[in-house]
Amino acid sequence: MNWFAFSLITMLAWGAADLFYKKGADESDRYSHLKTSVMVGVVMGLHACYTLLFGHIGYQPINLLLYLPVSLMYILSMTVGYFGLRYLELSISSPIQNTSGAVVCILCAVFLHQSMELPLIAAVVVIYAAIFLLGVIEKKQADRLREAGDEKYRIGFIAFFMPIIYCVLDALGTFFDAYYLDDWTATPLRGVTEDTLEAVANTSYELTFLIAAALLFCYMRFIKKEKMPLKKQGARTVAAVFETAGQFTYVYAMSDEAILAAPMVACYSVVSMILSRIFLKEKLTKGQYACIVVVMLGIAVLGFYDV
Repeated sequence: MNWFAFSLITMLAWGAADLFYKKGADESDRYSHLKTSVMVGVVMGLHACYTLLFGHIGYQPINLLLYLPVSLMYILSMTVGYFGLRYLELSISSPIQNTSGAVVCILCAVFLHQSMELPLIAAVVVIYAAIFLLGVIEKKQADRLREAGDEKYRIGFIAFFMPIIYCVLDALGTFFDAYYLDDWTATPLRGVTEDTLEAVANTSYELTFLIAAALLFCYMRFIKKEKMPLKKQGARTVAAVFETAGQFTYVYAMSDEAILAAPMVACYSVVSMILSRIFLKEKLTKGQYACIVVVMLGIAVLGFYDV
């Protein structure tokens, strides 16, 4: 498969993950975002162990430290995003978070000297303009609800900045990823080949997330005396499975064509929005539907020029 196919799978998987993240977000539970991070870390850790046992990738433990800058950016951004989901509608948080891909495109062009043809540049600009507009529309709706006294938006100012912080952290993580995966002969990772680069990077990230999950669990269980019954983690577990599946294909997309994969993957916010409309009954306006159509047209252009 090429970058477009990998990006498409990632987009669909992460869009589905967002839906279950929202279903698992409990505003009444102050540790809800930490519990979500724990479940994601556990599922990713299981996949990492499977890869180490059966993947034959020749993994060197030093890569856990070498890949740490990427892993930390992703883990921090995701935990911040989970916190924001406790208070913001999925259709508000997801578009704001995923404007990070626009920043990544600029960084890849400036520092990694990756380039795009003019029609592809136009498609990327259109995609991000539509995603940004979705965020603007939803923010205005949230403001009206908060002014009307909707209790859900009582900390709207704080919650609204969570996906913005996510955007910055995720952009840095994605750019670092593009650097690590751009050329297997120049990557800082040790003992990799052209065939194992992506698997080694992904395994390093998943193992780091597993360690973070263990630390978070110990913090909640032994310091805060907070229990985490497994039977109540259903939605979080499903979200973690989709997240892990998307992460697996994501590294292959980024290693092939990062400057194009980043905006494509960022469109999972549109998938999230459609799913939230269907399953969470979050209403969409005509303007939002128009933006979704524009994003899909932009994706079609990216796919057309990849053929």
